[in-house]
Parts: sequence; C-alpha cells; structure tokens
Amino acid sequence: MKQLSTLSIAVITTLASHSLFAQEPIAIIEPAKITQPEKVELGKMLFFEPRLSKSGFISCNSCHNLSLGGVDALPTSIGHNWQQGPINSPTVLNAEYGLAQFWDGRAKDLQEQAAGPIANPKEMGFTHELAVSTIDSMPGYQSRFAAIYGKDSVNIDNITDAIAEFEKTLVTPNSPFDKYLEGDKEAISESAQAGYQLFKDKACSSCHNGPAVGGTMYMKMGLVKPFHTNNPAEGRIAVTGKESDKHVFKVPTLRNIELTYPYFHDGETWTLEEAVNTMADIQLGAALTEKETKEMVSFLKSLTGEQPQITLPILPPSNANTPRPLPFTN
Repeated sequence: MKQLSTLSIAVITTLASHSLFAQEPIAIIEPAKITQPEKVELGKMLFFEPRLSKSGFISCNSCHNLSLGGVDALPTSIGHNWQQGPINSPTVLNAEYGLAQFWDGRAKDLQEQAAGPIANPKEMGFTHELAVSTIDSMPGYQSRFAAIYGKDSVNIDNITDAIAEFEKTLVTPNSPFDKYLEGDKEAISESAQAGYQLFKDKACSSCHNGPAVGGTMYMKMGLVKPFHTNNPAEGRIAVTGKESDKHVFKVPTLRNIELTYPYFHDGETWTLEEAVNTMADIQLGAALTEKETKEMVSFLKSLTGEQPQITLPILPPSNANTPRPLPFTN
C-alpha cells in the first residue's frame, strides 16, 4: 500500500475530528457574519439610545449591559421611576440561538422582544408612538433610516428590526471549550474535562445543548423537587394558559455563565457552586460531591467566550421637536 500523503493524513484527521465534534451535545459558537453593516450600526445606536424611554435615561443596554456579560447583575432589573422589575434579566449575548425570547418565550424573535420593554410601564415606560416621534425628530436618525429602509421609514417595526440586527452580532466565539471541541485537548483543564463528562453523565445536556448550551426548549423549574422562591413569575402558563405550563421556563443559555450572575429567573442565587447544586437537587434529585461541584464549575467557566468589542456610538442631538424626557413621573 502506498504511503499516505501529508495532505491525505490532514484530510482524514479533519474528517475524524468533525465526526467526533458532531457527536457532542454542544456545538461551537460561530463568529458573527455581518452582511448589513449600516443596519447593524443603526441598531447599535438604538440599543444604546436612552431616549427610547420615558425618562430619557434607560436604554436596552441598561438591563443588558455589554460590559457585564449582557445582563445588569441584579436579581431583578430597575425600571422606570425606580420600579422593581418582575424577573431576572437574561443575557442578550448569543440570544439569537434561542427558540424564543423572554423567560416565558412570549416573543418569537429578537425583533419582537425589542419592542416589549419600550412600552412596558415597569421597564422603559414609554409608548411606541412617542418612541417613534422621538427618533423621527432627529435629522441624524432620519438620514440613516432613509438610507437603509427608504423615505419616511422611521417606525417601530424598523426601529426594532435594526436593534435585532445589532443583537444578532452579539455572539461570543472562541471560548476555551470551543477550542477543546475543535480538537485542542489542552484548551481546558482536566477538572473542566471531568466536569463536562459529568455534565453529560448527569443528563444536564438533555436540556442544555446546542451552540448556546441552552435556549432550545422549555422545562419545568423544579422537575423533581419544588423550586422555592418568592418571585411571582409562573413561566409559560402566562403565555399558553395551560396549567401544565406552570413554572415552565425557557432553558437559559450557559454560555458566559460566570459573567451572568445572579442566577435563575428570580435572581436570588449568586454563585455557580450554589446554582449547580440547586439544579442537581431540584431537577435531578441528585447530590453532587464537593469534587464534582468543583469540576462542574470548572467546565461552566470554560464556556466564557470572546466578548463583543463595542465602540460606543455618538447619538444625534435632540432638538426643539424632540419630546422632552419625564424621568420622575409615573
């Protein structure tokens, strides 16, 4: 038999690596592919735009802070006039991979999600009509909308479409675990490798799978034992009205999980150690040893990827036609 060429060996090795990769419950996060840069830039401006809120102070970034892993690092968010939000703010990073948006899945996609907080009296406290008139009052925005969407195109659909297009770029590739999946067995520690095997052996990957390591399905919180919380959110039942959907929530992503504390929909769990032990208890009816907990946390920390490098946008100035902010009114 003729000796295999270097190229043939490389091809065989690559195919074998891809075959092993395909068998894993977790897929790598791909870098963002930007095909509409002008729309992405407009969406970034609107994501950081506080004048989409009644107070002129709260933006999308307030609750999905890109300096904090796409969350606000609070149990529940602070809304208009210092109101307490009803639920923990999920990360916006890798959110495009979710089957739906919000904990209860009430928004079908990122665009629909972006429209919700603007008109929510406990969040940005505005109306869609006033948000549109605010953005449309500024020539700097008018020209950008006209170039992308056409003349007289400042409306809530296009505002949220641009925000969603920006949010699609907020992915976090090249985590140590991604490099491990791609064949670099030294990319993560032996403890993290043991944690990943434990993650699979305990069937955590039956819910937390795919590129985002979650977000692909709904599951009851407290499958084996009740989850005790003072948070009133009841999950999918609010959307479907079905009693069987009580306490059923979208499975959250585990990507960048070390950055997105506090955990769970009530935001009352502050450490990964407590989070993994709680999940083992209420979802699996199992108890982890101290060593297993350490290994599982090591694996979860390996899921932290490259954070989006964002240059803050310079926003157009308000003018005499721009509705004035009302920060201290209900």
